[in-house]
Amino acid sequence: MRQSAAKRIITPRLQAGYVVYLREAERAPSTINKYKRSIARLAEWLNGRPATKEEVLTWKHRLAEQGMSPSSVNSAIAAANGFFRYAGWYDLQTRYLRVQRKAFRDSSRDLTLEEYRALGRQAYKVGDIPVALAMETIASTGIRVSELAYITVEVVRAGRADISLKGKIRVIMLPLRLKEKLQDYCNTRGIHSGQVIVDEDGLQYSRRRLWGRMKCISAGAGVDPSKAFPHNLRHLFAITFYQASGDIVKLADVLGHSSVETTRIYLAASGEEHRRTLDGLGLVL
Repeated sequence: MRQSAAKRIITPRLQAGYVVYLREAERAPSTINKYKRSIARLAEWLNGRPATKEEVLTWKHRLAEQGMSPSSVNSAIAAANGFFRYAGWYDLQTRYLRVQRKAFRDSSRDLTLEEYRALGRQAYKVGDIPVALAMETIASTGIRVSELAYITVEVVRAGRADISLKGKIRVIMLPLRLKEKLQDYCNTRGIHSGQVIVDEDGLQYSRRRLWGRMKCISAGAGVDPSKAFPHNLRHLFAITFYQASGDIVKLADVLGHSSVETTRIYLAASGEEHRRTLDGLGLVL
């Protein structure tokens, strides 16, 4: 993959090879698609110019100047650094933006338990049973949208799933009520093997597809559409699980996080919770 510095052009062939490289590394489909888009945008920005350290640094600063959030910029950098390693352009790798962990999070886009239930009721009301079950499965187990593929008839019968991702295997238990609902669904639909929760075309739900359906349902549910996205279901699971168990290490294992620090992001107190803590200190005379 090595090219001389003068020939470091991000070609379509290199981009296609990078996608194969990511698949062989067993990266999640959503990550592969995100990195693919980031490299395509980097190539478009270079517009045929060779990739140099100066160009990469300029690109990084431009992303920040365009108003992208630090986490989005760092995601693009991760995609670029991975591509540079794949291409053998190790000297082009660049540092991430330094982001101080927030003392509290903006809870304005959090999905509350009542809002989640309203979405579920509306999905059942309009007959969108697969979406309702997809939401319930993610919210009650903490799995990712891409991991719905592991919820098969065989897994439902066993009540547990062995999920393999990024070279790690973790066990996910199905709540008894969820197991019963999925079994009833299989019996009603005549599903005897394979994946249980698929869209109307029999295809696995992508994050974008499920997101679109949740937004459609949100209007009838009286839920702000900006809150109706799949990752909010996983976030709701994390908050609820931690409130019940107080075990952040176990939560990290259930969510499939490599680091507890990642899990801490999910559990940061909201601004209102932080204010109540400050009020309780009694330090205002």
